[in-house]
This record gives sequence, C-alpha cells and structure tokens, in this order.
Amino acid sequence: MNDMTRRSTNGERGFSLTELLVVVAVIGILAVLATPFFLTYLRNAAVEGAAREVATMLNQARQLAIARNQNVCVRAAATTMRYELGGCGTANYYLGAGTDSNGWMRLTDSVGLTTTADPVFTSLGAAAPAATYTVTHSNYPAITMTVTVAGSGRVRIGP
Repeated sequence: MNDMTRRSTNGERGFSLTELLVVVAVIGILAVLATPFFLTYLRNAAVEGAAREVATMLNQARQLAIARNQNVCVRAAATTMRYELGGCGTANYYLGAGTDSNGWMRLTDSVGLTTTADPVFTSLGAAAPAATYTVTHSNYPAITMTVTVAGSGRVRIGP
C-alpha cells in the first residue's frame, strides 16, 4: 500500500469534538468583543455619509454659480435643499436631475439638516455669508457632523 491509499486504522481522522468546541468558543468570544466596535463604526459611517452628501450638494451649487456666471443661493429645509439662481428669494430655481417641480432635492438616507445661514455662492466661487450645516441621521440622532462653508467658498466636513 502506498501513502495515497493508506487509511488510518485506529480512528484518528479529522478533528476531535474538543478541538472543534475550542475553535467555536474562540470565534464566539471574538465576535462578542468586536460587535460594539462594529456598531460604532456603522453609526459614524452613516452620519459621515450624510455629511458628504450635503458637502457634495454645496460644492455643486458653487460649481453652478461659476459655470452660469451668476449668484446661486442654497436653501436648506429639514431634509431638502434647493438652489435659487440669482440669489436668495428669487423664484428662479435650478431644475435638474434629482429635483422636484419647485427645485427641491431630497437628501437620502434619513438625513436631518439644520443651518446657520443660507450661503450665496458668487460667480467667482466665494460665499456670503459663511454657513454651518449640522447633519444628523434619523437612526442615530445623538451623532452629528458639521459641514461648513467658508467665505472663500471652501466646503469642509468636520466632527
């Protein structure tokens, strides 16, 4: 008989029940220890994703102002945003992909939004007044992130 066809005659094949139980116990302990870290990451990632969405919309408004060579006001209301062409208070809304008939764009993923001001981006990309947006996620209301618009027009995400 060669090594390939030889079989164990004294029942020593595979793993013992004790070895399998030890491996399962170690995996269980690691899962229990890792769960709180994973949940914290999941919450923070959801809120950060919401803040990135708001920053993207603000940068889009800035680019729109530069491309059209006109002021663009960004209005925010709870879970929506809209671009007002020509400045705040005008009835000339940007209507494009993702907007309803009044120009409102709904934020996705249960995002809540408050702001200190409605910034107006100029044709040179600057913004006045500077504004701070506080972003929350409805599933995790205790976690917030801020998105700030500087006078230079720079949009920054912070804790």
